[in-house]
Amino acid sequence: MNIQTINMTLRKVNLMNINQFPVQYRTIAVLVSASLLLGGCATFSKDGGFGSVQQTTQQHIKQKIAWPKTKEEQSKINDQVNALLEHKLDVESAVQIALLNNKRLQASYYELGISEADLVQAGRLPNPRFSMLYTKNNGDYKIEQAFTFNVFSLITMPKAVEIEKRRFEQVQKETALDVLKLANHTRLAYFDAVAATELVKYSEQVRESAEASAELARRMYKAGNWNKLEQAREQSFYADAALDYANARNKQVKAYETLSRLLSVSSEQISIVERLPDLPKSVEDLQPFEKAAFENRLDLQAMRLETDALAKQLGLTKTTRFINVLEIGPARVLEGRRGDPYKKGLEIGFEIPLFDWGTARVAKAEAIYMQAVNETAQVAINAQSEIREAYNTYRTNYDVTKHLRDEIVPIRKRILSENQLRYNGMLTSPFELFGDARAQVASVKNYIEALREFWMADSKLQMTLIGTTPMEGQ
Repeated sequence: MNIQTINMTLRKVNLMNINQFPVQYRTIAVLVSASLLLGGCATFSKDGGFGSVQQTTQQHIKQKIAWPKTKEEQSKINDQVNALLEHKLDVESAVQIALLNNKRLQASYYELGISEADLVQAGRLPNPRFSMLYTKNNGDYKIEQAFTFNVFSLITMPKAVEIEKRRFEQVQKETALDVLKLANHTRLAYFDAVAATELVKYSEQVRESAEASAELARRMYKAGNWNKLEQAREQSFYADAALDYANARNKQVKAYETLSRLLSVSSEQISIVERLPDLPKSVEDLQPFEKAAFENRLDLQAMRLETDALAKQLGLTKTTRFINVLEIGPARVLEGRRGDPYKKGLEIGFEIPLFDWGTARVAKAEAIYMQAVNETAQVAINAQSEIREAYNTYRTNYDVTKHLRDEIVPIRKRILSENQLRYNGMLTSPFELFGDARAQVASVKNYIEALREFWMADSKLQMTLIGTTPMEGQ
């Protein structure tokens, strides 16, 4: 409701038979009417601003989000999560569980409620104030009564409401960014967990090969067919392989626990696919990413809204620099005997700018505003740099992974096949065959690690189009 509507309503109040009342009652009637009118404007929305968050997130991800506020709604969410956990999770279903079940994300939704409450409060006038002085001396009385209303809050209310609207919109953007950050973190954790599981499998193969080689070397040394140095070398290979397997198992546990925290479920409930997605046939160019940055970056949108709110706050501070309290209302005074008539009038109270002329408040507001302006400009500069850096990592990881897949892994596989034929023809030793098998498995492990890095780089690149996010656990 704008100030023109309020003025029209107040004129309608004055056109009523209010002129027949004394001036003090006319004043309070107008003020109370205005208070009730403006108070009626300040109401809570049906969804608490969550609909805007849903709409924003749907532009970037296909998963649904929900804000359960009752036991029944939470029960439905639990059923959906349990249904997803009954199957092996791909990356999309893992993200869906996180968005439905992560408790930190659910906590962030209540920032909407806090901000909307501030908006509603800004649209409500302060309560009227009643004051009374009562003294008595030998049958003489002095009684002063006043019923006052803060008129200045009525004047400044439109600006205060507009400021809180901007801040509410900012919180909606920031909440949507929280959703998308969680989706990104979950993708990274999921790819890490799948890769860790694959690497454990191949590390186990290397360990078994090294163990067989070490056992054969031990027997040959015992039979006198090998020297101590050669036997120690094979034993060293086995010791390294066993250590590598232990580290791989530890990384797998850590990866699952990270994913568990993001999904807010026990790691024992998590079952994921065995392999990472294949490398795509091609990659996109940089230009579309740079072009989309300023249209889609939610952190930039939130910073702009914050700057707008601070600009309006600066205007409000300048408006109230001299007087920020002005109270007016009817009053009556009795001096004399108890049965004497009251003297009626008005009480007016306001702040006198004797010591504080508001210059400090204005200077602070100006500094805060200019701070936000420069921070917004830096976010815009950083956005371009972050996209270029993320794209370079994405493209490099793609090229490295493709090279491993198309060149190194096939070569290692051919070498192993050739040595297998040579071994069958008794032209090479089993130790050379074991060594080639370990090298072939190591090349596959390198490919898996590179493929994991590519998909993580892909997720990070997509995130740079939405906003800045530190790569840390939730």
